[in-house]
Amino acid sequence: MERLWNRNYCKVMTANFSLFFAFYLLAPLLPIYLSECFNAGKDTIGLVLSGYTVTALLCRPFSGYLVDSFDRKRMLLVFYFLFFVFFAGYLAAGSLLLFALVRTLHGAPFGGLTVANSTVAIDVLPSSRRNEGIGYYGLSNNVAMALAPTAGITLYHYTGSFDILFWLSLAVAGIGLAVDATVDVPKRQIVRTKKGVSLDRFFLTNGWLLAVNVIFFGFCFGVLQNYLAIYSKEVMGVTQATGLFFIILSAGLMVARLAGSRAFREGKLTQCATLGMLLSTTGYHIFVLCTNRVGYFVSPMLIGLGNGMIWPAFLNMMISVATNNQRGTANSTLLVSWDVGIGLGVLLGGVVAEKIDYSFAFYTVAAVQLAGAMLFLTATRSFFEKRRLNK
Repeated sequence: MERLWNRNYCKVMTANFSLFFAFYLLAPLLPIYLSECFNAGKDTIGLVLSGYTVTALLCRPFSGYLVDSFDRKRMLLVFYFLFFVFFAGYLAAGSLLLFALVRTLHGAPFGGLTVANSTVAIDVLPSSRRNEGIGYYGLSNNVAMALAPTAGITLYHYTGSFDILFWLSLAVAGIGLAVDATVDVPKRQIVRTKKGVSLDRFFLTNGWLLAVNVIFFGFCFGVLQNYLAIYSKEVMGVTQATGLFFIILSAGLMVARLAGSRAFREGKLTQCATLGMLLSTTGYHIFVLCTNRVGYFVSPMLIGLGNGMIWPAFLNMMISVATNNQRGTANSTLLVSWDVGIGLGVLLGGVVAEKIDYSFAFYTVAAVQLAGAMLFLTATRSFFEKRRLNK
């Protein structure tokens, strides 16, 4: 059997960990930062934070095209450098308007970088271990999600300084850039066509229903990721346990990736997705129905286990309905749909919290998660099986 954990794959995973650590270090604290430093209201916070996702969403279809059409390593380093530089903009932003501008523009290199890095990861994997390797690749995201929010919340608790967090994110992103610069990407022939640019170069039309389905799950995670800290503080009176919530969630993500590796290697993609939806839907409902510490700490494990099965299953399914020259487009399509969901979750979650309350916002999350699971079972599963290129 071909070697899975080769040097370049490990480097790409390390760089991926760095980019998501830098991102998650700030994500749960930015609503508090905007509220305390700029006196922003709940709906304003949602609007400002959604700008990042909107630009990532707009950039990703083009980044998939660029990654497929030009030298992948060069595009990877360009995106990573821009992602790194924008962290300095948070330190310079002295007003809400300027911060909103920097945050919104920062989404563009993030969108391109996540597409480029995951595509390079697929390139450096042996073909016989690709399904399995894609599952393990997400562990770097999950470890970052476990450590970064806790590190950020703890650091802020002891220092009370957001500037320290911005500097740390800048440094971690710089490390990731340096690591990716040493990756040896296999040479490939770039296919040039004389045909006009078609929609399929920017969006994988063969996987459109998979993309629609992922929007539901992205919505749920967008609300959870951005409003958990402030929901915990205002509704449940929990301030120090938010970091532990993310640790438990990430532990569930990691356990699912490891436990599901054999199933992914055997190509049981729809089975993994179905199990993941059952677990995560149960977790979200426990979170909103059991408003005590038992529910607060049981739900993230189930949500983590579920999402740890859902994401690699959908990524493998999307790649399985794409040709080899559409890997970048397949990656960007899935990430675009995730961004749409995240953006809707951040934006609508803030609006619902402002008009009603945070509790109702999380009830909405449970309903949307259930709707996404039902869509998969009734339509998306058979849609994928009919279009699957590699059985």
